[in-house]
Amino acid sequence: MPELPEVETILRSLEAKALGQVIRKVTVIHEKTIRKPHPDVFVSCLQGQEITGFNRLGKYLMMEIGCSKVLVIHLRMTGRLIYTESSIPVTKHTRIIFYLDQGQELHFQDIRKFGTMHLLRRQELQSFPPFRALGYDALDPRLSLDIFINMLKGRRGQVKGLLLNQSFIAGIGNIYANEILWKAGIHPQRTANSLDIEEQQKLYQAIRDVLKSAVSHRGTTLRDYVDGDGKHGEFQNLLRVHSREGKPCPLCGNSIARIKQGGRSSYYCPICQK
Repeated sequence: MPELPEVETILRSLEAKALGQVIRKVTVIHEKTIRKPHPDVFVSCLQGQEITGFNRLGKYLMMEIGCSKVLVIHLRMTGRLIYTESSIPVTKHTRIIFYLDQGQELHFQDIRKFGTMHLLRRQELQSFPPFRALGYDALDPRLSLDIFINMLKGRRGQVKGLLLNQSFIAGIGNIYANEILWKAGIHPQRTANSLDIEEQQKLYQAIRDVLKSAVSHRGTTLRDYVDGDGKHGEFQNLLRVHSREGKPCPLCGNSIARIKQGGRSSYYCPICQK
């Protein structure tokens, strides 16, 4: 699933090319992708409207439309939003096509069909149920160290699960949770209430450092992810523990271990992470 760095990378690539263009036509191939409004209304509302901005909250991508509406896109497991300078063949995984006024197209492709789109009025965003359930975006500049430490108070669950909890902090998935905990030197099975103040500070800084580095390297491609230009990310070349079971830890040389937590694989160094 695309996580914060991947969605941010897609946002930046689309912002550089699609911003200011007018949606000339919309073709809906898979109607179930559109959760609100009815597909016919979705098409009529978007056609003839200018793309006025892009935004992001956690793993959600938002495309702002000139009619005071916002298209909220969740890529889920395999969603892709690809900008192309000229018409490309419609694949069996193409779900929606946005035709732009300068001849370019935006293709939403989704192998597993889990991706969703909601076309909302701007004033609906604050009451949009998925947004109301989210915590701070992991790279929100308002999320200070003091606020983060206060958020940890009273939390008894394992710290790995807490990082994955979108209502606690939004945008982190399994890949980056593993990398963050390695950088912070914290074992994934540690409970949040067992962290001392120094470990809390290290965790906060690791969240910022890992995610910013991943964004600067255009995300992580392990299988399906490509950015808005159809290009792979590069951060997979910098992964320290994720999917590296049995390989040496970059710090101590000990073998990376893997355990199962909540149905997901946690990769960690038994020596460096306590």
